[in-house]
Amino acid sequence: MSNIIQLLPDHVANQIAAGEVVQRPASVVKELMENAIDAEASTIKLIVKEAGKTLVQVIDDGKGMSETDARLCFERHATSKIKSAEDLFQLNTKGFRGEALASIAAIAHVELKTRQEDDEVGTEIKIEGSEVTSQEICVTAKGTSICVKNLFYNIPARRNFLKSNTVELRHILDEFHRVSMAHPGIRFEMYHNGNEVFNLPQSNYRQRIVNIFGGKTNEKLVPVEEETDLVTISGFVGKPQFAKKSRGEQFFFVNDRFIKSAYLNHAVNSAFEGLLKEKTHPSYFLYLSVNPKCIDINIHPTKTEIKFDDEHSLYAMLRSTIKHSLGQFNVAPVLDFERDSSMDTPYDYKNKSVFTPTIEVDRTFNPFKENSYDARPQRTPSRSELSAPSTKEFPKYKKEPTANWENLYVGLESSLDEMKSGDKEEEESQDDFSSIQFESTAVTGSLFDEKENASLEKKDTYQLQRKYLVTTIKSGMVIINQHRAHERILYEEMLKNITMANAVSQQLLFPLLLPFSKQEIAILRNIQEQLENTGFVFGDVKEEELEIMGIPTVVTESEVSVLLEQLLSDIEHEVPDSGFSQTDLLAKSLAKSIAVKTGVHIEEAQQQYMVNSLFACTEPTITPDNKTTFITLTVDEIDKKF
Repeated sequence: MSNIIQLLPDHVANQIAAGEVVQRPASVVKELMENAIDAEASTIKLIVKEAGKTLVQVIDDGKGMSETDARLCFERHATSKIKSAEDLFQLNTKGFRGEALASIAAIAHVELKTRQEDDEVGTEIKIEGSEVTSQEICVTAKGTSICVKNLFYNIPARRNFLKSNTVELRHILDEFHRVSMAHPGIRFEMYHNGNEVFNLPQSNYRQRIVNIFGGKTNEKLVPVEEETDLVTISGFVGKPQFAKKSRGEQFFFVNDRFIKSAYLNHAVNSAFEGLLKEKTHPSYFLYLSVNPKCIDINIHPTKTEIKFDDEHSLYAMLRSTIKHSLGQFNVAPVLDFERDSSMDTPYDYKNKSVFTPTIEVDRTFNPFKENSYDARPQRTPSRSELSAPSTKEFPKYKKEPTANWENLYVGLESSLDEMKSGDKEEEESQDDFSSIQFESTAVTGSLFDEKENASLEKKDTYQLQRKYLVTTIKSGMVIINQHRAHERILYEEMLKNITMANAVSQQLLFPLLLPFSKQEIAILRNIQEQLENTGFVFGDVKEEELEIMGIPTVVTESEVSVLLEQLLSDIEHEVPDSGFSQTDLLAKSLAKSIAVKTGVHIEEAQQQYMVNSLFACTEPTITPDNKTTFITLTVDEIDKKF
């Protein structure tokens, strides 16, 4: 029997390795930018064409390479980062696999230009499918420039699995964000199809985050700072009121390397417990510095996952640090029962000078001196006193206070006569029983009155637990999920409005100004026409701000921000191509956001309208996401329950 096992040729082995390292154009961007950082570059320029499918070029002003290094860097397992196995557990650099450039060269056309600072000329190497086609001396700037053209040109199956340009560009932007946020001391530039996308100057962490995500981000950030023997934590978390329904702005960096960790993400969410609305996620940009010996970053080919020696302690520290920051900056509510508000120092006393208090005494005060006014308590004058003439006006009537007791009886006889006449009238009115009506209770033989009986006979739908609508049919009853049913109704209505452009909008008295990032504004520009067909009316669309003049009639003003945020999240995660798929996703997202939620009371007329509208749909049985909208219970099925 002949031997079966054989060694693979180098070009096949490189293509297999490329499958681990290079999954899409964004993988090439990540590897080349990390190599530029390791070369101690101060400026890195990324040039992309057709979302990286045609060209990915990274230009840096780093140390550059010699002629020998330029040739060796494309060999497998060639690296300048490690010399022994122990170095794998003390890594302070980015790329170290020694297979990145070899893998990229195996599946693309690569052009390398590099020059060291002390050399007068540089080296230019061209490689196609792992084969060096030319190596020449060239004139080039200090540093390195690598062009990767026609990715997966020799593996058509891999190229066919690439997504649309919109999807691939989003992945490239994600990698660009991750690398640039970890190194604010480096200037980054990015160009796509000749247009400048980012121009990030050298700055600090906060400025770099604001430059990427827009100026409105600055007011949303709460600084986080903690230093311990195990880990040093720094960075920022978003304020709870700015939490989003998507997880877009969540970044962990360990030793300036972006990682994904569900365990640490849970620690952050637990720190925000009780501060977030339901189904919202906080933003965070956290930088962790740990001893390289305490972590293992070789558990994943792309090194986006990491293993810590003491995860439990790190979890507790991260959670308590964020809680402390939220409380310190008065974001989280704090109860202090021993606090005395009278001891608080006003802010305007901050720069006030200290002065000695003085005591002033009224030296002319004499407690034995007689007052000019009568300090005796005053009594209310009687009616007789008010009617009697004043002694000041008529001095001859002045008598001693004890001698005017006769005045108490003045008018007494007339008042007694009035009282007697009033009693006679009251007695006469009590004897007249003709005007008195007795209260009586009508006795009926029905549990409900006639009006209630009439309404019960007419009522065809009922709301159950503010979640389901129950109605009857000939064979039994139908139980409808109100949220899903409304979602199906709105979906078909939105789809019709977008395709036929006949939606009605309501004008706003005051335009809404909503802040968005540059990427979000670009997405909204692409779907602006479809949104206008649904009823939105847009004003000025700036780089980081959107003005809305009118909204659809089915949307309230308070829902607009949440609705657009959910729409952007759906598009970023699914990113359809142009055409019907984009319109379909837009209608799905809007319907899901606007549909009546569970727990909302629906009036009887609205219930009947929803039932009629549902069964008038082209596909009433399922939602746009293929979930059941209603179930039926026949009389036989109900009888079996008894």
